[in-house]
Amino acid sequence: MLTIERLHKAFGGIRAVDDAGFEVAEGSITGLIGPNGAGKTTLFNLVAGALPPDAGRVVFHGEDITGMPSHRLFHKRLLRTFQIPHEFDTMSALDNLMMVPGDQTGEHLFNAWFRWRRVRKQEVRIRERAEQVLEFLGMSQVAETRAGNLSGGQKKLLELGRTMMVDPKLVLLDEIGAGVNRTLLAEITEKLAKLNREHGYTFCLIEHDMEVISRLCDRVVVMAEGRVLTIGTAAEVQADERVIEAYLGNSDNASTRRRARAP
Repeated sequence: MLTIERLHKAFGGIRAVDDAGFEVAEGSITGLIGPNGAGKTTLFNLVAGALPPDAGRVVFHGEDITGMPSHRLFHKRLLRTFQIPHEFDTMSALDNLMMVPGDQTGEHLFNAWFRWRRVRKQEVRIRERAEQVLEFLGMSQVAETRAGNLSGGQKKLLELGRTMMVDPKLVLLDEIGAGVNRTLLAEITEKLAKLNREHGYTFCLIEHDMEVISRLCDRVVVMAEGRVLTIGTAAEVQADERVIEAYLGNSDNASTRRRARAP
């Protein structure tokens, strides 16, 4: 579904992404891990159209989308979430979802005045979809709550719900577990697995929690210093000496190295 080929991005003299590339198979969940500063979020920004790459290319479903802006990728159903949720905090959780679908009839003043029946009919359909999404996420009870008053974990779920409003082909998840308590994180993990298994969603996620990575991911891509260090199963990358060194540095303590996990 997604092919990333030899991407480069530098900020001044710092190479944030340096000749990085990998593939994401359709219907898979691919993990992207690495120590802080490895270039993971920058790579997401390059794929999602938030930053233009200095070199390399991104291919989505056979189409070169390199440097394509985020609003165009939205219509191709390639979406992303953020480590820090970007909710509209004064709007309700329900309204946050209802505003997502593009090209709504009511966005045009003429339609709002003279085609209000059509506008109303579409709004009812969108509201029904938003209510279904909230029910799936276990958030029906906070439908009318201001998004800014939700807990950190609920905001992460709301971001996931916004991607569900357009039936995405690929979702880039940036640390969906960051700042979330273990109970809610388990629920989020379960929702992601169900969306993948039952609805065919394809995910690529940045995550530091190796338990989440191990439970969800078919393949794991490890980045360090802007480059792809290795690719394999969760068990394979956790046993890889290069991965252990990237996280912990050189160490002669074998028992520590065997227990090494991503932070």
